[in-house]
Amino acid sequence: MFLDYFALGVLLFVVVTLFYAVIAIHDIPHLIAKARNHPHQDAIHVAGWVSLFTLHVIWPFLFIWATLYREDRGWGIRTDGKLSPEAEANAEIARLHARIAELEAPMAEREKV
Repeated sequence: MFLDYFALGVLLFVVVTLFYAVIAIHDIPHLIAKARNHPHQDAIHVAGWVSLFTLHVIWPFLFIWATLYREDRGWGIRTDGKLSPEAEANAEIARLHARIAELEAPMAEREKV
């Protein structure tokens, strides 16, 4: 008799835990959007609640939508296909560092000999 009640208690605990876990998981994209100061925070939150009724089918898309935006670089997508000025400057610096290393390699070999 005791084991029946114990099993029932464990079953209820597991069901309640899974219920709250599903509700907590649905809110992850909204928390990401809130941390990134996403302009569509409210829409992502509402879509997260809607995803509960669609058995989380749209949840991966919400996760992608929430992570695409960052406050420091926006969407990170430019229509002209060019990089931002900072990214272009960083790429140029990387090219110059590679060129310097290429030019200094023969000098280092001469010094060894």
